[in-house]
Amino acid sequence: MTFKKPTRAGLLALALGVLFALFLSMSVIDHSYAEEAAAAPAAEAGPPACAGNPDPKLAVLEKCTPNSGDTAWMLTSMALVLMMTIPGLGLFYGGMVRKKNVGDTVMTSFAITCLISILWLIFTYSLAFRSGTPFIGGLDRAFLQGIVSDISKGIGNPNPLAPTIPETVYLCFQLTFAIITPALIAGAFAERMKFSAMLWFIGLWAIFVYSPIAHWVWGPDGFLASGNSDAWVKVLDFAGGTVVHINSGVAGLMACLVLGKRKDTGPNHNMVLTFIGASLLWVGWFGFNAGSAVSAGMQAGMAMTVTHMATASAAFTWMLVEWMMRGKPTVVGICTGAVAGLVAITPASGFVGPLGSLCIGIAAGILCYWGCTGLKHMLGYDDALDAFGVHAVGGAVGALLTGVFAVEQYGGTAGLIEGNAMQVVNQIEGIVIVFVYDAIVSLIILKIVDIFIGLRVSDEVEREGLDLALHGEIVH
Repeated sequence: MTFKKPTRAGLLALALGVLFALFLSMSVIDHSYAEEAAAAPAAEAGPPACAGNPDPKLAVLEKCTPNSGDTAWMLTSMALVLMMTIPGLGLFYGGMVRKKNVGDTVMTSFAITCLISILWLIFTYSLAFRSGTPFIGGLDRAFLQGIVSDISKGIGNPNPLAPTIPETVYLCFQLTFAIITPALIAGAFAERMKFSAMLWFIGLWAIFVYSPIAHWVWGPDGFLASGNSDAWVKVLDFAGGTVVHINSGVAGLMACLVLGKRKDTGPNHNMVLTFIGASLLWVGWFGFNAGSAVSAGMQAGMAMTVTHMATASAAFTWMLVEWMMRGKPTVVGICTGAVAGLVAITPASGFVGPLGSLCIGIAAGILCYWGCTGLKHMLGYDDALDAFGVHAVGGAVGALLTGVFAVEQYGGTAGLIEGNAMQVVNQIEGIVIVFVYDAIVSLIILKIVDIFIGLRVSDEVEREGLDLALHGEIVH
């Protein structure tokens, strides 16, 4: 790793930050165990019941026996969503870059998976999905302390957000979302960012952007969470339109603007790799959306149905639009259209029906095509693999149309068509809040990393290719 000056100051700040974080975490651990010890005599008086309060802030869930069907489905969903990043996204992106940068592209997806998993264990799961404040969670699960899983007795204390499955399963499922979100950002800055700078940026972004936004929208006391009775704005986001897609797309745009354009561009390396990657993403997305029901029930079934229909509609629409505009339908185009449909249906998947999914898919196919062509040309940024055009535009389209097509019978909340126009306003507010916060904080992180390390590879490395220069490997 090559550091810019002041190297010593940066290392000293890092060391002090790590020591301070460890001190806080150990203090939380000691405090948590002390509370458990103090509460032990009271527990002996009689085992607490596994209550099912619909408000996760008030739920008391102790010594629960998980539902085997829900647990089996969520274990499967976790594996499906992990497959979306490795190998799905790695191959999807790897096929679209030039041959000299394929290794760095797939390495980025793999390294992000490892980095985010470690941070999740240390404290980001706790910050995102445990009670704290309307803005950020607590540290009661730092280092995954307090995770109860008594295998001999078959009982545990689940997260109130997923009362019928072990907390270990829930945290691993949510981890896969935390992994793929920053991995999506990498498509924007492909072929020109230092690998070391990428790791620093992604790590800091996971802490200061993903964790708080996930807590706002999905946390038990988040101020945008539709399941929070005290939420300021109740935003419908079933599986990540704001948390995952707008979030990653906006961060990608900031990276494009700070890094600048590539020195040169060329044709896609291998469209077959992109085809395989897109296919894995399509299959894995069933875990992404249907798994977000955190149970094996009717809502999961509807989420799976609308996910498939929206994806097919968007891919076919993109193909037709590209055919009309450019004269030929392409493999990369129809694959990108499918991903756009997957993105757009994500926030809506637990709230809309089949007809709504068809409309969302068609809208995604048209508007994301425009986002990847007209909008990008108009604004002049170099989004290498269209992270902003697909994920931010598609996520915003899906989030907005969720407020239009939501069906109370399917998800418990009515949309504009059923007479609840206010839900559209809520969706717009959620989009704007996430967009603005993400843009500002991502820009700050990028500037800090640029000062201490430098974000961009040299012109020589960019011409030679990142694979050989940064990793000592080439694709034959």
